[in-house]
Amino acid sequence: MTLGVKRAVDEQQRQDLRRDFGRRIRFDEPLRRHTSFRIGGPADVWVEVVDATEIRRVQAYAAATGLPLFVLGGGTNVLVNDRGVRGIVLHPGSGLASVEWRQNGRGEHVRAGAALSLKRLAAESMNRHLSGLEFAEGIPGTLGGGLLMNAGAFGGEIADVLETIEGIDAIGAPQRLPCSELQAGYRRFDLARGFIVTHLELRLRYGDPAAIEARRSEARLKRRAHQPLGYPNAGSIFKNPPGQFAGRLIEQAGLKGMRQGGAMVSGQHANFIVNTGGATAADVYDLMEKVTRCVLDMHGVRLEPEIRLVGEWSVP
Repeated sequence: MTLGVKRAVDEQQRQDLRRDFGRRIRFDEPLRRHTSFRIGGPADVWVEVVDATEIRRVQAYAAATGLPLFVLGGGTNVLVNDRGVRGIVLHPGSGLASVEWRQNGRGEHVRAGAALSLKRLAAESMNRHLSGLEFAEGIPGTLGGGLLMNAGAFGGEIADVLETIEGIDAIGAPQRLPCSELQAGYRRFDLARGFIVTHLELRLRYGDPAAIEARRSEARLKRRAHQPLGYPNAGSIFKNPPGQFAGRLIEQAGLKGMRQGGAMVSGQHANFIVNTGGATAADVYDLMEKVTRCVLDMHGVRLEPEIRLVGEWSVP
């Protein structure tokens, strides 16, 4: 998925936004400061919102001015173009990182804000002896971002524990959607265009503390053993093809350590591209293209990107 927008923000629009959001708004903000890749050009407007009311204000302003609107949470699983993002980048702030626990029979329901760290929620759940989020041990990013990608690992995913999504639709109306009305798949959740998630409600069950801790430790060990934690990266670059593993196909093609500028295919896990220092989005994208061609030539399998391309990309 790509986001390609052209319209910039004029001086009058900047003044209006400064009046409404004060210190929580920045102009020409380098997005490398806000992505796990440490890559990305400037956003015309970067605004942090604290609640649903402010989300609606930004939506209304974007609609009235014709400015594009893009939501960026924890900045994982994205590659932002070197030219940046035109229009408004909306960042859910700490006011949308609350968590509420409610006991329910043999488990608990948790209502959590979209800006809450996914790994923090997973850790707190396991500390309460609740099962269901062990797979998320160490997964970076926010709960909202995890939802959009249906984040998962080691046999589990967000869709397994999700009950309800709360948010604001494209025209600013609050919505509460049960999971039964949503379509989820491998690394995707199908939400209406323009829908902005504010909260999720998950169902978790009490489990044996020793078994929960064992699953947590196993996930932690696997992540440390197989994922390149020493360099900035955006997580898995490609989706796993049906019945196969992207990393294994890339490794079998002899591509570990392949470089393009400051970007490199990780020598630890071939489905990671890491920023070894000073990598540009163009470096990463060109390296992705080389990997895709090599794997297609050797295995006859076309890899599909898992990361989102954000900004002004001129790609098919």
